[in-house]
Amino acid sequence: MKVWVTGAGGYIGRHVVRQLLDDGHQVIACDIRGDELDSRAVFARADIFSENTLLEEYGVPDVCIHLAVRNGFVHQSPGHLEDLPRHFHFLTSLIDAGLSRLVVMGTMHEVGYHEGMIDENTPCNPLSLYAISKDALRRSLEIYCRTKDCNLLWLRGFYLLGDDGHNHSIFSKLLEAARDGKKTFPFTSGKTRYDFLSVDELALMIARASEQDRVKGIICCCSGKPVSLGERVEQFIRENGLDIRLDYGAFPDRPYDSPCIYGDPSKIQSILNAKG
Repeated sequence: MKVWVTGAGGYIGRHVVRQLLDDGHQVIACDIRGDELDSRAVFARADIFSENTLLEEYGVPDVCIHLAVRNGFVHQSPGHLEDLPRHFHFLTSLIDAGLSRLVVMGTMHEVGYHEGMIDENTPCNPLSLYAISKDALRRSLEIYCRTKDCNLLWLRGFYLLGDDGHNHSIFSKLLEAARDGKKTFPFTSGKTRYDFLSVDELALMIARASEQDRVKGIICCCSGKPVSLGERVEQFIRENGLDIRLDYGAFPDRPYDSPCIYGDPSKIQSILNAKG
């Protein structure tokens, strides 16, 4: 199977590319940088928002996995709304060229404030510019794909950890503080419960979802098991042998964070189980 991966050089993309290659696929890794990409991939240096010749050079792929995003860790960046029509134009141009399966990385933040489990039918009320742009792109592509012969898989990601030198999560900040010799780390109450997933687990889910066409639509990539932030961070400290302790209550809990939010893993588990 020939697979395009956009944003291939990013935090998630590098792991997805490696998983697809391990599965035996031909991978066209599209990004503006590729210094840390698996050498087995074909690196296509390209800014997908500019006029490019990807289709002319590589032909229509069997699957496009769209992970590209600018400032993905800066949720209130106005650039997310500026890039929205560019994402739509790039993806619909592929669909018009004959793409039959499109896999796009979404986010649980599309839902906004919500307490409890999120599934494909959970109403969305996004509260950040990042979430608004993702929600709008999903709705637009759902309408467009219904008019074309293209199956859309919208993968909704949750809270990631792993490969922490390449992300901007609390785990990477904790590692940085420990390297700087700090003995305490300012923290919230730690009581908020999230659905955590390692980036390698997510990469496997993305690859497996892209390899099939039986399960479609919105698919939550998650564990389905909410764990308190404090418990997971304390575990991280133990696993990495860090000489640092959490200063609970130094920061207030954010009022817009749900006390407990997690995903429905039934669709992704059915995909993983079918693959064996």
